[in-house]
Amino acid sequence: MSTLSQETRKSYMGVLARAHPQRLRALMPNLPPHEWLRRPEIGTTMVQGRIGATGAPFNLGEMTVTRCALKLADGTVGHAYVQGRDQDHALRAAVVDALMQTPSLEEIEVRVLAPLRAEEAEKKAARAEKAAATKVEFFTMVRGED
Repeated sequence: MSTLSQETRKSYMGVLARAHPQRLRALMPNLPPHEWLRRPEIGTTMVQGRIGATGAPFNLGEMTVTRCALKLADGTVGHAYVQGRDQDHALRAAVVDALMQTPSLEEIEVRVLAPLRAEEAEKKAARAEKAAATKVEFFTMVRGED
């Protein structure tokens, strides 16, 4: 089994959680045999915010999440939490988490995670470009009175 750093796992779990469920399904149409440790469950979680990203945390509200846990045939365990009520999304994210802890991690990285990361970067760049188009430059003209 491969041991991934906490930051690496946090990174790819975030990509999986933010991925569009249909895109994840397209990238991973066939799932390996697995045993449920926790079938997909829909619930809520409290979301916290901070003023200016540095202030004291406050409860912003609740959001719907789906979680699950499973074990592959070789005993590797995968977990997932995704926003919303899509149980298949949570299942596929948990399978990817489990596979990333096996020797097939490089294949999963190339076949599933790299395309998702690239698409996420494209969306972020497009959003930044759209926002930049609305940017207003303020300047002061010297009036010559001094």
